[in-house]
Parts: sequence; C-alpha cells; structure tokens
Amino acid sequence: MTLRTPQIAVLIPCYNEAAAITMVVRNFQAALPDARIYVYDNNSVDQTIDRARAAGAIVRRERQQGKGHVVRRMFGDVEADVYVLVDGDGTYDAASAPRLVQHLLNEQLDMVNAARVEIEKVAYRPGHRFGNVLLTRMVGLIFGDQIKDMLSGYRVFSRRFVKSFPALSTGFEIETELTVHALELHMPIAEMQTSYRARPAGSLSKLHTFRDGFRILATIALLVRDERPLPFFSVLFALLTMVSVVLAWPIVLEFMVTGLVPRFPTAILSTGLVLLAFLSLACGIILDTVTLGRREIKRLHYLGISGTASELDD
Repeated sequence: MTLRTPQIAVLIPCYNEAAAITMVVRNFQAALPDARIYVYDNNSVDQTIDRARAAGAIVRRERQQGKGHVVRRMFGDVEADVYVLVDGDGTYDAASAPRLVQHLLNEQLDMVNAARVEIEKVAYRPGHRFGNVLLTRMVGLIFGDQIKDMLSGYRVFSRRFVKSFPALSTGFEIETELTVHALELHMPIAEMQTSYRARPAGSLSKLHTFRDGFRILATIALLVRDERPLPFFSVLFALLTMVSVVLAWPIVLEFMVTGLVPRFPTAILSTGLVLLAFLSLACGIILDTVTLGRREIKRLHYLGISGTASELDD
C-alpha cells in the first residue's frame, strides 16, 4: 500500500490586516509550497483582500463579524487532509509549519498547538500574557492540563478534528472552544513551541484585554455548565445551602431559646434557598446523564470520520 501526499490547507482569518497579509501569505507559500493558502476576510475596510489576492492566496469573505464566524465558515468550506489555522497579523512563525504538520502526521494526532515563545519584548502585552496564563490554567484544572498556551492563534488540525468541530463561538472565544473540544473527546493532541514576534508597523491588535477576556471567561463558564454539569450545579448547591444556613442559624438559636420565630420572612427565604439548592443538585444529576449521552454521540461522529493514516492511504 502506498501513501499519497497529504493535501494541506492554510486557513488565515483576517480583519484589517493589509500591513501584514502579503508577508504572511508569501511566508507560508515558501514554508508549505504544495499547500493551498486561503484568506477569509471579515469585512475589512483596508486593502487586505487586494493584497492577499495579489500575493497568490484564495480569497473568500465572511460577512458575519467575529473570528468564530470566520473559523466556522472555513472549516465548513475547505476540504483537505491537514489544516493549518493561523492569524493574519504576521506574529507567527511560518517556517515552523512543516515541523508542526509533520509531527501531526507522524504521530497521527488531531491537533498540534503552537505555544508562543517571544523573540521580541513587545510581542506579548502584559495584560494578554496574564489573561492567557489565568484562563489556560482554569481550563487545565477543569478539562485537563495538556495545553500551556490555550489562546494561541496558530494550530494544525486533522480533517477528523475540523469536520467534527461544532464551532459555536462567535469571537475570540473560538480558541477556548477548540481546546475544550479536543480535551472533551480525548483526542490525541500535542503542543510544540514556536517563535512569536511583534506585529509589523501599521498592524493593530483587535483583541481587547478586558472585554474579550471577560467573554472568554464567560465561555469557559458556559462550557463547564454544558460539559461538567454535575460539578457546576454541585457548586451552586453548596453556595445556596451555605447562604441558607447563615440566614437560618440565628433564627434557629432564637427559636430554641424563646420558642418564637420573629423574623418570619428570613425563615421563608432560607427555606426557599434550601429548596433551590436541592433543585440545582437534581438538575446537575439529570444533566450529567444527558451530557454523557451527548458526548458519546459526538465521539461516534468523530470516529465516523477517517483518521489521518487512513485518509492518506492510496
């Protein structure tokens, strides 16, 4: 049995990246000469489209604003064996792409994450660095500690990963969703270090430290609710029970001494909180069973797509 050459697609989501896109496209053409380079523009108002097309990329448009929308469109449209997803800002090292792709193929992985290593001091803003470490550790604690740079915009995927990924996010939360999807289905994944440099002159970051940080945090909370309902609702059960006990304790003590319940509304509130607490626990138990069934369906769908090795069999 002979193996055919894998079809590689480089996917570059872009929004106002005219200052960097020509360099990005040409660098990936040099690094992966047999790959098809796709630039998906997300309503840019500069010359991103013209420069990407002039550099030789296949240019398409996604009208719904947000990186999540663009990634969902790219994953749905493009057919390949191996997908290289990279931001169009010129900060990632295109020369590392063959090494990342080869590692994915050799080890038959579904995702290789490019962990960023700064080669310039101004490459990584302090707020972004702190937020990345904090959010990555949160996800690692809850879903599994296999990724050290969760918010990296440079990854290599198998076809099996791409075609089984639901892509529900709309913005920069997409990196979190990509990571959790791999961890939840226990996919074979790896992480390799690559150099990370500052944006070229004229290129501005679209990531807002606090606004997008809170959106990513909210996404993590929703993913915990959806993928870990029993722990999520158990925490809610514990908090409601604790508040109820704190409110009821003085009333119980006074009742034991005087036989009276002078703060009747507080007693009713405490009772209601206990009922809500046990309702939350019941919801967690029921949803945990539902989530298990949903995860099994997702796993079966994932297994229904040919793996890397079989995709390349002639």
